[in-house]
Amino acid sequence: MEVARVDDRTRTDELEARIGDLERRLHTSGGSRREGIETAFWALMRDLFPDETRKHMKAAGREQLMAARSYLDHWIKRMDEEPAAPPVERERIAVE
Repeated sequence: MEVARVDDRTRTDELEARIGDLERRLHTSGGSRREGIETAFWALMRDLFPDETRKHMKAAGREQLMAARSYLDHWIKRMDEEPAAPPVERERIAVE
């Protein structure tokens, strides 16, 4: 079996040209890099997970956020209700 040898410089030039093309398309599309990443992420989600699964994942994510909100609200309320704690009195113990 004969393996074709690819010239490293040619391959590097091809890859750099592809990267340049992708960067130009990203900048000329009017979208930010973040929007491009989000678009790619959601396209991947649509390809990997069926509609029913995505529906449950979205609901689970919402529930997690609501749990975090509930936790924070609880501690904020507690902080607002508690009077300022008096300074702790310390006792001196003589050590012989």
